[in-house]
Amino acid sequence: MSTIFKRRSIRRYTAQPVTPAQLEMVLKAGMAAPSAENQQPWQFVVVDHREKLDRIPEFHPYSRMLKEAGVAIIVCGDRTLEKIAGFWVQDCAAAAENMLLMAEELGLGSVWLAVYLLPDRVKALRELLGLPDHITPLAILPIGYPAEAKEPIDRFDAWRVHRNHW
Repeated sequence: MSTIFKRRSIRRYTAQPVTPAQLEMVLKAGMAAPSAENQQPWQFVVVDHREKLDRIPEFHPYSRMLKEAGVAIIVCGDRTLEKIAGFWVQDCAAAAENMLLMAEELGLGSVWLAVYLLPDRVKALRELLGLPDHITPLAILPIGYPAEAKEPIDRFDAWRVHRNHW
């Protein structure tokens, strides 16, 4: 539970590199996510090429931190792996959250950068990474050592909890 409450959106990173073992743990956490009928419709593109990371802010206005992060994981849905059409979004979102939590557990930081449902971002990322038509990018997760400290936050709001009826 402490990892859940400590996880915060990190937008500044140090130059310390993420190790291959850490990156593999983050990816394993993503692949451990639940999915509808166990379809596991995810694909992950690991981007550590500096030129590609630096180009993403040209079309994604909230991704400037990629110029500091040494690596990013692009969480994608693979429609050829779907058993239930459209559920890839929920499944890949669960995978992304698992990766955010694992990054925190490993002393790393990350932030969810939305791509899907914004056609210009989907198109530009698809072109930059050479994604085939059946692969749709959902989110970008920069991964790195935090260059900022944020306190844990309690967002519980009893007003948003309804019992047995609205």
